[in-house]
Amino acid sequence: MRTGSITRKTEETDIAVSVNLDGTGTYKVDTGIGFLDHMIEQFSRHSLIDIECRVKGDLHVDQHHTTEDSAIALGQAISQALGDKKGITRYGHTYSPMDEALCRVALDISGRPVLVWKAAFTQPRLGEMDTELFEHWFQSISQAAGITLHIESLYGSNNHHIIEGIYKGFARAMRAAIAIDPRKADAVPSTKGILGG
Repeated sequence: MRTGSITRKTEETDIAVSVNLDGTGTYKVDTGIGFLDHMIEQFSRHSLIDIECRVKGDLHVDQHHTTEDSAIALGQAISQALGDKKGITRYGHTYSPMDEALCRVALDISGRPVLVWKAAFTQPRLGEMDTELFEHWFQSISQAAGITLHIESLYGSNNHHIIEGIYKGFARAMRAAIAIDPRKADAVPSTKGILGG
């Protein structure tokens, strides 16, 4: 089993995250932000990555630190679980429909983190979560996990459908990228022999 576990404590947040890349999509998530919990649960269920994520953050200030640090810790746990990345498919992409909304996600577990974000929202909050923080969450997980990540909302009118489609698309693309290719199970998927740098 490819597993990772991260604890991270600062003056702003206290976080414990564990993942199992070879799981079944079970989850236990408590960030203190209900809508963010819902999105991480969607990511777990559709990627089949088992996730436990507990965050105690300074929500009396705002949601920024909790959102950012949860993504950093989750990305670090995924990176730890991937190890030397031998055998992974490396690339993943999907079109993700959610009712009237459609998004596209493409990624490369390259060790070279980049986020290209082409999505916008017409309301400032979903539930109690600030919609401007979604881009920051994906930026943080991309950096921490070493993922080149392209996300685009192609169309849609319902803000909830747009972001849920994005999280589900990210999940399905990750599910493909972390899968082991049995033809090259002992090889790093790069002509350089390493990923990153």
